[in-house]
Amino acid sequence: MTSQTTIDTTGAGGKAPAAPSDATPGKGMRGHPWLTLITVAVGVMMVALDGTIVAIANPAIQKDLGATFAEVQWITNGYFLALAVSLITAGKLGDRFGHRQTFLIGVVGFAAASGAIGLSSSIALVVTFRVLQGLFGALLMPAALGLLRATFPAEKLNMAIGIWGMVIGASTAGGPILGGVLVEHVNWQSVFFINVPVGILAVVLGVMILLDHRAENAPRSFDLLGIALLSAAMFCLLWALIKAPEWGWGDGKTWAFIVVSVAGFALFALWEKRVKEPLIPLGLFRSIPLSAGVVLMVLMAIAFMGGLFFVTFYLQNVHGMSPIDAGLHLLPLTGMMIVGSPLAGAVITKVGPRIPLAGGMACTAIAMYGMSTLETDTGSGVMSLWFALLGLGLAPVMVGATEVIVGNAPMELSGVAGGLQQSAMQIGGSLGTAVLGAVMASKVDSDLAGNWADAGLPPLTAAQEHQASEAVQVGVPPVAPGMPDAIAAKVTDVAHDTFISGMSMASLVAAGVAVVAVLVAFLTKRGANAEAGAGVGHI
Repeated sequence: MTSQTTIDTTGAGGKAPAAPSDATPGKGMRGHPWLTLITVAVGVMMVALDGTIVAIANPAIQKDLGATFAEVQWITNGYFLALAVSLITAGKLGDRFGHRQTFLIGVVGFAAASGAIGLSSSIALVVTFRVLQGLFGALLMPAALGLLRATFPAEKLNMAIGIWGMVIGASTAGGPILGGVLVEHVNWQSVFFINVPVGILAVVLGVMILLDHRAENAPRSFDLLGIALLSAAMFCLLWALIKAPEWGWGDGKTWAFIVVSVAGFALFALWEKRVKEPLIPLGLFRSIPLSAGVVLMVLMAIAFMGGLFFVTFYLQNVHGMSPIDAGLHLLPLTGMMIVGSPLAGAVITKVGPRIPLAGGMACTAIAMYGMSTLETDTGSGVMSLWFALLGLGLAPVMVGATEVIVGNAPMELSGVAGGLQQSAMQIGGSLGTAVLGAVMASKVDSDLAGNWADAGLPPLTAAQEHQASEAVQVGVPPVAPGMPDAIAAKVTDVAHDTFISGMSMASLVAAGVAVVAVLVAFLTKRGANAEAGAGVGHI
């Protein structure tokens, strides 16, 4: 069978065709583009806020419910796995049944699961409802992008996505601060209860404002085997990345899951060529701009999420900041994302995505290089400079890559495209944390023994050195109880210096990834918004 691609026939910088007639809102509130944006922003804010606010509550949850460290990790891992594995399937559900319905179900389910977590009396219930949160969040996120794509005309879509990105940035930034206030002055349950009124507001607005948009050639059936194969492959890949730090990259279990994942993706691709209505029509990836957008989103997430992972440890464990203070020190980063996202949308609308995307990744590369120069005594001014530059670089990439992916897919696959965009970010974030974590671990392992000996500290046994290395990888000095102050000070200096050398190496690798992303950015162009189905069928 043949397939056509969704290619921009107007050229790299030309105006994309207008949105189809069924996306034109009627009179009044229902279907109004900007009111639709406000409505989906409220729902997306709930999910984005939850991504960072819960991390602050974890220690209180562990203490109150008597949970082990491994059980507390599942509060994050369970949510993350459910979200990442379900995104593309959830996007397909939106394409089939309508993004309005999918969005509303996602909001109701997410808010209800949040309330149930607040009422939970055991760690098992907390983890169970966190998994449900992830599943309902997966319904909500691609549907939000699908609604924006269907509601806004092409010439205003970038601005809408820019404001959408601003909301995510503001929510992500506010999470640690709001979480710290709630945990300190109320209780950990309030971190989850706060989603209930936000969810109610989103549902009320959604019922009043959102208009159902369905393309004439929307899918009518489900590729159940494709869903199973893709979900299994995604799960095995993400599970390997999550467990690799614990098992080790050379462990047979890690590579067994990776091999099974690769086999699952291969079987999925073969099946998608044969099924009548595939989960992901592989012809989508014949659009070079769309494929480049997906790759760019993965590379951006590797550099950003992987690099930023160590910054939180740097601020809290090296500089001794509280979680709230660390969140405040990251405000230059998130502040520039908040300000830069709508501005990036306006610029991309005028000049196309290539130059803003390439410039954004270049700024990201410079910022990550700058972060490789941070020391144990670096002042807040210098840190703020690099954090602000990173936010300035990420804003056009978040907006532009999202528009490139969603805009180059036909309308009837806008949900799948939104799922691809979100999945690319999740996979990139996992890869960044895992790969850069391995770089950090390797550097710490190679430097710690020498730095320890150079400081004149007593030699460590192999077991002690292993324990010390694990602590140093997150910036924690391995100071034993009762250790004399003079020796404890030396241990702290060695631990922090060794951590800094590892973070520097990881930041340089992240900068290199960002440089590669600059080259990929030149393959992108404005979304064609081809609505003829574009034959995005089988290859």
